[in-house]
Amino acid sequence: MKTDYRNLRKIASDIRIKTLELLYEAGSGHLGSCMSVIETLVSLYFSGLFKYNSQKPESEDRDYFLLSNGHACPAFYVLLAKASYFPESKLDNSLFKLNTGLEGHPVRGSLPGIEISSGSLGMGLSVGEGIALGLKLKKKENKVVVMMSDGEQQEGSTWEAVMAASHYKLNNLIAIIDRNGIQIGGRIKDNMKIEPLAKKYQSFGWKVIKVNGHNFNKLILSLKKAFKAKKPTLIIAKTIPAKGVYKLEGRKDTHHPHLSEDIYKKSIKRLKND
Repeated sequence: MKTDYRNLRKIASDIRIKTLELLYEAGSGHLGSCMSVIETLVSLYFSGLFKYNSQKPESEDRDYFLLSNGHACPAFYVLLAKASYFPESKLDNSLFKLNTGLEGHPVRGSLPGIEISSGSLGMGLSVGEGIALGLKLKKKENKVVVMMSDGEQQEGSTWEAVMAASHYKLNNLIAIIDRNGIQIGGRIKDNMKIEPLAKKYQSFGWKVIKVNGHNFNKLILSLKKAFKAKKPTLIIAKTIPAKGVYKLEGRKDTHHPHLSEDIYKKSIKRLKND
């Protein structure tokens, strides 16, 4: 099946605009990561590689996606609506409000399509491994995809999970790192260096693929390789924090910034004209 890259770009643009609208409306949110993960999420859910049924979200035939960097959930909520897990109207005037399901971090059971409650960084890969190991014991072919932040690579629990994945030969496990280079304290490299990241994973027995996290062609090629791999696979998606946001794109202080009316309006205008 030929990939419709034009359609993927349109979906990503719609998600970026809607996510920005929700963050501005809520007056809060992790702008940097919400904007940097979008192309990766769209590539996963709309390329035909990842198996899901939005009308039967608990189907035993599904692949599993775990958003370990739960602070990027506003973009994930918009994507789930776009993938028809629930009506897009549910997003309006609901982000971060009580009893809407659109919590500040994902909560399993609050919305269809959310596999785990997340946000405490360093936990997602371990949970994903448990699911992957269980699937292998049942001799099932489902894949488990875990998205992590790069700041999360500073957590000791992450490296315990990295070691265990190759020990248990979890070739059904795919990890994706949103390598946007920032965390709450600024640049990753200024807080605690994590390089050489690829070599570290390789030394623990993982296959590693580096990719431009905003290029659909390269992202989908990387995912295809990961889905066919014979060992646990890591995709390091190099991204730009606050991608597409006027004056904030690429800055080190965009983890959880204030979004002014001027920046919001100019960003929306530019995104709609792209």
